[in-house]
Amino acid sequence: MTSTLTPKKLGFVHLVPIDPADPARGLADTIELFGFAESLGLDSGWLRSRHLQRGLGSPAVLFGALAQHTSRIGLGTAVIPVGHENPFRLAEDLGTADLLSGGRVLAGVSVGAPKFSDEVNDIVFDSGWRTEDYGYGRIQRLHDLIDGARVREIEEYNGIGGDLDTERVEPHSPGLSDRIWYGGGSLRSAEWAGQAGLGWLMSNISSTENGVRDFGLVQQAQVAAYRAAHPTPETSNAVLARVAVPTEGATPAQRELYRGYVERRTPRTREVHGPRTIIAPDILGSTTEIVDSIAQDPGFAAADDYLVELPFEFGLDEWKHILEQVATRIGPALGWTPGGAA
Repeated sequence: MTSTLTPKKLGFVHLVPIDPADPARGLADTIELFGFAESLGLDSGWLRSRHLQRGLGSPAVLFGALAQHTSRIGLGTAVIPVGHENPFRLAEDLGTADLLSGGRVLAGVSVGAPKFSDEVNDIVFDSGWRTEDYGYGRIQRLHDLIDGARVREIEEYNGIGGDLDTERVEPHSPGLSDRIWYGGGSLRSAEWAGQAGLGWLMSNISSTENGVRDFGLVQQAQVAAYRAAHPTPETSNAVLARVAVPTEGATPAQRELYRGYVERRTPRTREVHGPRTIIAPDILGSTTEIVDSIAQDPGFAAADDYLVELPFEFGLDEWKHILEQVATRIGPALGWTPGGAA
């Protein structure tokens, strides 16, 4: 079947697993997975950031390796919590990764104070974290640094040192500042991202708004607020990420794994967590069932690009199966065309 909901681009989100007993394995599997995704014609792969967990905390470093093993696929972050970063240093890392990849970095970021205990924060960040500003201005500062904003003035070189000094963050990668997304789940964040001229990145976790709990309607309203606030709505870009687990082409063991995974996670989608947090149901089934679910979701209808979130608990074979089904069956059924598939 063909849906009228045609994503401009189609990609995936991956949380790189780090096994303390074999930490290099998750990195090697990710490099293989991105190469496989590129061969399928998928447009982008986005890495989650995790700190003090069994996940990757430095996606920009891995991008350096991915840049050498791929040539076309976009390299995204979904998302880097900038509260854990020095915007100056992050701008340097992202600029380096973007140049190595030939301008393929898609920088998804978010704000918020570190959520460790005060004692852990003091160890990780020193005491300065207590007075930091963790608001939207932190993202604006990162954007300006990536964009090449002048940080200082340089006196004319007089032959006594200083000949390597620069006024801006180096290396500077032209165009990277136009590829920054803000990841959020509220109308306030959506409006701010629009006003800042950033992309808007949505996941399977969001917030109730004005008493509305329907996940698709909540994200539809966020996209509308984002575009209304954007200085050039015609260039705005809203990206939606959801967990989708296709059963076609799976082995019996994989189908059992997939169904058990979704069944365990479904109860959490039926309630509001904390004051306002809601979670979207995972999409499980055949190509027809998945496409029908997407077609009935107002959030997908409002978004420009779609991302499939790969379950952390699966392995390389399962991730490859999901991506193959997305690229060869689900995407085409939605009207998507592979980008330079090998």
